[in-house]
Amino acid sequence: MTPILVFDIETIPDVDGIRRLDNLPATLTDIEVAEHAFAARRERVGNDFLPHHLQRIAAISCVFRDNTGFRVRSLGTTTDTEATLIQSFFRVIEKYTPQLVSWNGGGFDLPVLHYRALVHGVTASRYWDLGNDDREFRYNNYISRYHARHTDLMDVLAMYQARANAPLDALAKLCGFPGKLGMDGGMVWQAYAEGRIEEIRNYCETDVVNTYLMYCRFQLMRGGFSAEEYADEISFVKNALALEPAAHWAEYLAAFDR
Repeated sequence: MTPILVFDIETIPDVDGIRRLDNLPATLTDIEVAEHAFAARRERVGNDFLPHHLQRIAAISCVFRDNTGFRVRSLGTTTDTEATLIQSFFRVIEKYTPQLVSWNGGGFDLPVLHYRALVHGVTASRYWDLGNDDREFRYNNYISRYHARHTDLMDVLAMYQARANAPLDALAKLCGFPGKLGMDGGMVWQAYAEGRIEEIRNYCETDVVNTYLMYCRFQLMRGGFSAEEYADEISFVKNALALEPAAHWAEYLAAFDR
């Protein structure tokens, strides 16, 4: 089978970048810089969701599914730099040329990864190949919206109509999956400021498993899985998670079909 790489990122304000762009004094704390950016954003557009290029990646979590099994991990460690996390993500693509799967990855995760890779000088030649190195990529690559190496489930299910987009948490719960547990994206900056990096990584991991389960449901709907194959895959995922020692997986499994 073609390896499947499901990915999700969690972000925080790029306080160093905001300081530089807005010429803020070095005496301001990171919290004060972030609040400055939030306030300016609220005044301009009515909410404090910062533009993609002012987001910094705090965690990247992935599900990797291939013939050898199912694995879910956050890339790197809690002390790794942002550049290291990003390079690790693109290194997996370089090595395996997987099928990428996301929820809103085309609208958020990948553009942020692009900007931050650009800032840090991260190389990702396989990901950016449009057919110059591999002719097959001329007709099916990661970049074109109309190619299939990246499946953004939110976009596909909404027929690329923004007004039809559905949140992952709600749709996952409607399908009988656990959905989000204990945190959402709006809480990540506060958690990061309080030093709760591991908690952010755990949350990102559960979200990426939600996305993989939704991909399985999508495969059932489109005929990629028979009903028996779908049931077997869901059981396979549950059994794999039951072997994981981290406490958040016990909570996650307990929320199935709740």
